[in-house]
Amino acid sequence: MNTIHILYHQLIEAWNNRNAREMSDLFAEEGEMIGFDGSLAIGRSDIYGHLWPVFESHPTAPFITKVKSVQLLNSEAAILRAIAGMVPPGQTDLNPDVNTHQTLVAVKREDKWLIQLFQNTPAKFHGRPELTEQMTKELRQLIK
Repeated sequence: MNTIHILYHQLIEAWNNRNAREMSDLFAEEGEMIGFDGSLAIGRSDIYGHLWPVFESHPTAPFITKVKSVQLLNSEAAILRAIAGMVPPGQTDLNPDVNTHQTLVAVKREDKWLIQLFQNTPAKFHGRPELTEQMTKELRQLIK
């Protein structure tokens, strides 16, 4: 697993552990997060301020993820693309309605990789239910 995979895994683990501080600390100081609903948070403190009430107010479902590609743009920038699904609390199967494409842009600052941008884009595939089924099937293989 390369460094960018590890950074992404740490982000997903922080989400799954409902830890706003750990999650926000993975971002560059001026990093940005675009949520599933289109919410935009800019900067570590704003990202923390966005996540903390989410984790405090209701049980968030953990992500099941699969990295699809990592592209090193240069020695200090990379893009990771993944797909993700969620198993709602108390259930054992994915909810295909919340499948998502995830994009992470990482930058290297002072020999440390940080998240510059993390974006969740709903995988709705309007009018193409077979694509939803395909993504869900691919992610179901990862449920332990």
